[in-house]
Amino acid sequence: MTYDEYEKLKKLEELKTNGTLTEEEFQREKERILNEETRQTKQTTASTKQPLFGLQENAYLMLMHLSQFAGWILPGLGFVLPIAMWLTNKDENENVDKHGKNILNFTISYFIYAAISGILVIIAIGLALLAVLGVVVTIVIIIAAVKAYNNEYWDYPLTIKFLK
Repeated sequence: MTYDEYEKLKKLEELKTNGTLTEEEFQREKERILNEETRQTKQTTASTKQPLFGLQENAYLMLMHLSQFAGWILPGLGFVLPIAMWLTNKDENENVDKHGKNILNFTISYFIYAAISGILVIIAIGLALLAVLGVVVTIVIIIAAVKAYNNEYWDYPLTIKFLK
């Protein structure tokens, strides 16, 4: 029970004690306040539906970000896996949709940066850029995953907004 609901019930009790409310009016208003709390709890529960595998939302969002590392195991999986996680739950959970778009924008943007760096390999600066890009990608994925686990949304740096 919230503090506000407790205060409402306390005032109702005072009104009943003072004779302002009958026992019937008191019970009706008390039931209304308690039903309002139950209704709000159900709405909160419905709006925070648990994503796939019964994980808590923050754990699922963290795994969406970390799933990008799957590309280290099997090329392309780091792109496909987070998109699959996003597409399967984006309609049920708005945070999954928001994080999924962020991940997709990040992946496309950094793919473009990697392609540009790959072209610049010809001038020798490209190798250094690719190395820096690899370190940056690793760090920002970990930061995004930790922030998602702490129920924070974080835009990846230098990301082009393809999806809003």
